[in-house]
Amino acid sequence: MQSSVSTRSVSTQRTEVSPARLLSLDFFRGLTVAAMVTVNNPGDWGHIYAPLEHAPWNGWTPTDLIFPFFLFIVGVSVTFALGRTDGAEKGVIGKIVKRSVTLFLLGLFLNFFPKFDISIVRIPGVLQRIALVYLACSLIFLKTTPRQQAYIFCGLLVGYWLSMTVIPVPGVGYANLEPETNLAAWFDRTILTPAHVYKPAKVWDPEGLFSTLPAIGTGLLGMLTGTWLRSDRSAAEKVAWLFAAGCLTTLGGLVWDGFFPINKALWTSSYVLLAGGLAMLGLALCYWLIDVQHYKRGILPFVAFGVNAITVFFLSGLIPRIMNLIHITQPDGTELGSKEYLYRTFIAPFFTEPKNASLAGALTFVLIWFGILWWMYRKNVIIKV
Repeated sequence: MQSSVSTRSVSTQRTEVSPARLLSLDFFRGLTVAAMVTVNNPGDWGHIYAPLEHAPWNGWTPTDLIFPFFLFIVGVSVTFALGRTDGAEKGVIGKIVKRSVTLFLLGLFLNFFPKFDISIVRIPGVLQRIALVYLACSLIFLKTTPRQQAYIFCGLLVGYWLSMTVIPVPGVGYANLEPETNLAAWFDRTILTPAHVYKPAKVWDPEGLFSTLPAIGTGLLGMLTGTWLRSDRSAAEKVAWLFAAGCLTTLGGLVWDGFFPINKALWTSSYVLLAGGLAMLGLALCYWLIDVQHYKRGILPFVAFGVNAITVFFLSGLIPRIMNLIHITQPDGTELGSKEYLYRTFIAPFFTEPKNASLAGALTFVLIWFGILWWMYRKNVIIKV
């Protein structure tokens, strides 16, 4: 998901930016992954501030924007990674497939660990969806023009909307958007069976197969944005039009919300537009400040996150699970996983408000990763999938 061009290659021009690599994209990716690690690792799952939780069903919170932001960035990155292919398409496609399979298997490994029980393992997941979106967007980028990509984007969103709101759900008899009886849920439990979906949901999966189609649309929106940023237009023109497009796309999502509700679990078309529009605005701001105005104060820790994004996401999911396998006996004879023990011993006692303690636990985890990733960045250690 990262261009092969050196991370620290930044144009020295004040008004024009080389399309080889955007430091702002690394920063935006790093900021997104740092936020993802924060919300995935609270000190106490029972005490979380509302903005750091997902919306129960319809609607959205800031946390609901993190994953689509990352998929949007995947799409942008595709244009920079594949935009200079030399025509050796067969070799390029092989690398794309290999990377996609590797990502999917890493996600599957997280779901397997530590029980490794194939009869109940969840098959979908975050990395699995990233793999599928990356695969689809990369192949579409190689085989189509930007105009055709825009048509595919619109077709996916409109087609998904019509499918979810018009097609009667087998066994239910009518189209609906309820958690367990919608078409995407039926598709998940039919293809994957309830044994292999998200356990809290039981009969459907928030990263399920059918809802991956509009998620590809999120990646395509990023691709179109990346193509625009790689164009020969002036930096000011790029930023102005990107801000305008971001505002209109966000507005489109809010309007569509009136008859196809914004919903992360279903990855509704209105949600694609809302999150994609806000991602466009965020990237436009970062691009203007970092790559055009060359404002770099305080950005490098997030750049360090950005250049090793998949590594930190994978390990930040794996390490807590390993820590919870290591049990520490308390004075009263009860046992705690080492992660929970460290939180209760060294963080929670310093806070009277449980939500503050839980947030402090998450931020401590992120700060530890900042230290590790900063060292890797300084040593130019970049682990690519």
